[in-house]
Amino acid sequence: MRIGIIGAGNIGGNLTRRLRSLGHEVKVANSRGPATLADLATETGALAVEVREAVKDVEIVIVTIPQKNIPDLPSDLFAQVPSNVVVIDTGNYYPRERDGAIAAIEDGMPESQWVSEHLGRPVVKVFNGIYAQHLLDRYQPKGTPGRIALPVAGDDPTAKATVLALVDELGFDPVDAGELKDSWRQQPGTPVYGADLDAEGVRRALLEAPRERPENFKAER
Repeated sequence: MRIGIIGAGNIGGNLTRRLRSLGHEVKVANSRGPATLADLATETGALAVEVREAVKDVEIVIVTIPQKNIPDLPSDLFAQVPSNVVVIDTGNYYPRERDGAIAAIEDGMPESQWVSEHLGRPVVKVFNGIYAQHLLDRYQPKGTPGRIALPVAGDDPTAKATVLALVDELGFDPVDAGELKDSWRQQPGTPVYGADLDAEGVRRALLEAPRERPENFKAER
């Protein structure tokens, strides 16, 4: 597949490595420009590009940048991108450590719904609750007992099916976590977040998630 990745931090960098190792064509961009991605491009064979180029002629776009930086993306970034291009959001809201207060999220909007509104595109939420290093060293063949499972939330059945298949190919059990409005169940501070659970464990943790965001994942007042 042809995949564009916006963001080359821990998750974005390791997704670049894994996806390239599986033979996918990958373009990767960040806010500082292609020259700063030369080492990653040399290591993986990915193409380092500007942000606008990362969404062109691809089948999947993965947005994996800090929540606070979402509004800094070009407002027309997806204006010419076909509607069948799948957009993945891996982000988390960390108001105390990084992002500052985002009023809509503080008022209860799920993080990825907020991202979707800013991008002007439907998104599928995944990869937000796994440690970045585990993308490289904890993947396993399908059917392996105890295989780590990842929740996948989204509204478009076709887009979600594409992402579920990609998660499986990467070496993790995909679990349908419902619509994007339900994606609060996999936000930071929930039982599934960072827990490395198997598929049954993920399903159980999603059901047990409390609706109220934990205090340490709210902005300080």
